[in-house]
Parts: sequence; C-alpha cells; structure tokens
Amino acid sequence: MAISASIQALLAGEQVAGSRLNSKLLDELLAEGLLLVISRGSRKTYRARDTEAMKRFLVDKDERFRLFEANAYDSRALMATETGNSKLVMIRSCPGFPVNSYERVECFLGGEPFPVNPQEGSFLFVSDWKKFTIPEDVVVIGVENMENFRMIRRQRRFFEEYLHAHGLSDKVLFVSRYPQSTDLRRWLCTISNHYLHFGDFDLAGISIYLFEFRQYLGKERSSYLIPDDIESRLKSGSRKRYDEQCEHFKDIKSDILELQRLIELIHKERKAYDQEGYICCNHK
Repeated sequence: MAISASIQALLAGEQVAGSRLNSKLLDELLAEGLLLVISRGSRKTYRARDTEAMKRFLVDKDERFRLFEANAYDSRALMATETGNSKLVMIRSCPGFPVNSYERVECFLGGEPFPVNPQEGSFLFVSDWKKFTIPEDVVVIGVENMENFRMIRRQRRFFEEYLHAHGLSDKVLFVSRYPQSTDLRRWLCTISNHYLHFGDFDLAGISIYLFEFRQYLGKERSSYLIPDDIESRLKSGSRKRYDEQCEHFKDIKSDILELQRLIELIHKERKAYDQEGYICCNHK
C-alpha cells in the first residue's frame, strides 16, 4: 500500500518524496506537467500542481484509482450502493479518444460511413475505436494540448505550410490523447497512416513522443512536428519549466537527427516553449 498512500498524499496536497512513488508513474505525472518539483540539496520531493487535474488523469488512466476517493464515502457499503461494485471493475467507463478536423474526412465506424467534419466549436469522440478506420492517405496529427486541439482552425495555415514543406499529405485528422489512456496508441498501431506528433517543445513533451508513440510506431511511421522558427520562439520560453524538468529528463536523447537538435537547442537556451504559442488568427 506504499504507492497508494503516496498517491493519496499527493491528492491531499502534501509533498511526497520521489522514492515513495512508482518510477513509471512518476515519469508520466512529470511528463503531463502535473507535479511541482521541490529541491532541497540532493533531496527531491513532489507536490501536485492541481489535485483535481491529477485525480482526473489517474481515473482516466485506470478506474481503480477511484478507490483513493474512498474517504468521500461513509462506508464500503455506500460505495457498493453508488457504484454497484464495492471493488470497482477494471473496465474504464469512457474508452476511446477525441477526433477533429478543419475539413471533411471520410472515415468509417463499424464499416459504415462516419464523416468527420465537426462544426467549429465542437469535436467528436470515438468510443468504439477498434472499429474506427480512416483513408490511407490521411496524416494523423496527435495534439497534446486540448486548447490547440479545440482551436485547430486557427492553426490551419500553420499545419498546411508544415505538411507541404515536409512532403506530407494535406489530408489530416487530428486526434488527442485526452483522456490519457493507451487507446489512441493502440489504434495507431492497427493502421498504416503516418503519425505526426504536435506537443510542447520541452523535454517532457519529447519524452511523451519517444516513449508513448515512437517506440511503438517506429521511425518510418511517426515524426515530431518541429517548426522552422522554434529557435527564436524558445528564446522567449519558460526557464522555470526547463529547470523543473531538467533533472528528470536531462539524459533524454534521440537517434532522429532533427529531434536530437531540438533537444540540444532546449538545453542551450535552457527554456521550454508551449505549443499554445502557435494558436493565432491567421486562419483561412
């Protein structure tokens, strides 16, 4: 129960030593920007930036984490009454992932036409993802930040210019890893389409790409979106976030030349830059 107790402490707003946390879960929480790093000499402790956001992340990851909320129930019997299962089944109630587009994409769901063309101000959620298929010439763009994902029309010119410059199809489908689960990655592994990852330009964002996507999809089928102006943008980035991430991700490396150059540039500038900076009003 040591890990359970440490997570409960984080959700209560307390500081927790890194040695008390599962290393894989610690990496995920840091990569998602959910933890503050507090250094005292060589000793590091962690605290949740936003306990509600962390709780949502953990529950989306695995509903067994709802057991950490047991103190909100008067008794185990009440939990059973409200959930129908005192132990909580291991099946997530909302599998799948969101999809978006700025122009119509002719997809299929269960063999039936399922055009993705949401009205501006909305997006779709594919829950039965195992039956979701798309045309082979569509580039799948994974967007880490939900603000960027919601506002893709304001980034249309940015995406179109990048795709053209890198010889990629201009037919695109945008996907999001929210809620954070492996469903999106598992779906990507079943299709042959190219995957383009659009995340924050920091060490944690690169880690998400390398260990959540690239190692499963391979070098030929996936790439990291690196804008031409990222060097100048990094100069106005966040030193604080770089410092928070550096100790944990300082040894990250890539055999992809362009991505390794980005890593070196981040270390050179000692800055991190948010992808929200590419949301602008130059859309068509």
